Amino acid sequence: MKKGRRTGLLLLLLPLLLVLAGYYRLHHFATTALPNLRADTQVQVERGDSFRSVLGKLRAAGVDAGHDLEWMLLARKVGAVGKIQVGEYALTPGISPQALLIKMRDGKVVRYQFTLVEGWRMRDVRRALQGAAHLQQETAQMSDAELMAAIGRAGQHPEGRFLPETYQYNRGDSDISVLKRAYQAMEKELQAVWAGREPGLPLKTPDELLTLASIVEKETGVADERAQIAGVFVRRLHIGMRLETDPTIIYGLGDAWNGDLTWAHLRTDGPYNTRTRAGLPPTPIAMPGRDSLQAAAHPAAGDALFFVAVGDGSGRSRFARTYAEHQRNVAAYLANRRAAQSTAMPATESSRP
Repeated sequence: MKKGRRTGLLLLLLPLLLVLAGYYRLHHFATTALPNLRADTQVQVERGDSFRSVLGKLRAAGVDAGHDLEWMLLARKVGAVGKIQVGEYALTPGISPQALLIKMRDGKVVRYQFTLVEGWRMRDVRRALQGAAHLQQETAQMSDAELMAAIGRAGQHPEGRFLPETYQYNRGDSDISVLKRAYQAMEKELQAVWAGREPGLPLKTPDELLTLASIVEKETGVADERAQIAGVFVRRLHIGMRLETDPTIIYGLGDAWNGDLTWAHLRTDGPYNTRTRAGLPPTPIAMPGRDSLQAAAHPAAGDALFFVAVGDGSGRSRFARTYAEHQRNVAAYLANRRAAQSTAMPATESSRP
């Protein structure tokens, strides 16, 4: 009688024991790191892939842990069945099946980066786009005008219209989608800077502020001089004095500039020659960063109307109120350049003591 009771009790407990064993097995499978994954293992989930298709891709990528049923039960447990998102996923060494399915459920795909650099021209942007990894190229054969139309800004000049920043994208995203985001970021930044600008600036529109900021960007890489340089240009605009800034002339020369700015270049009239024409050039000449935008909106006070590089390799400038003082600064710059060149020149037989 007692033996029969024990047998009956075991029969009653057996299903519970099987459930507990199954739960333990599933938990162990779910939380144990997938073995033998290479650091560069990735899986691409396409639109329309079923869970069985995704599991097949995991197997093809080297995931041999677990039975298909265990993967299916785990996917149901974490809510991943029918919820895995399209994209490219990194199977990082040490990841567990549960963490992987949650990652795929939540769409935590591999993200790539594209960086726009302060001072770049549109041709630099286009060259960098063509070299961006896994970015779908839609603009490579477009003219600048066609490109601007493609991002919804037909008729607008592209120079300076994209905010220098790092943008993330997924494999297969188009270059147009990245440019749209960069354009919108610049528009947002420009409008905010324009709204908070210093009162009384000789700038009529946000576009003029953008153009001035682009000149400041090209004139200096020294952060604490940007507002001073903007101040020089703003004072010149106030009194109707020509800007006389070489970066605009270089921009206007286009491919004709070979790195050597000559007196002939300075005297040749053109829309970007700010030595022969008053006011700002017709468009920006590069992409200004946030600091240059702020400098153009909040130029430093002062009385300087001239500046020239120190010429000592520091990138810094000397500022002057009068032309005579500026000429002395130019002479000091030329002397520093000559000294630097003579120091860098290798010794010859005749120059040795």
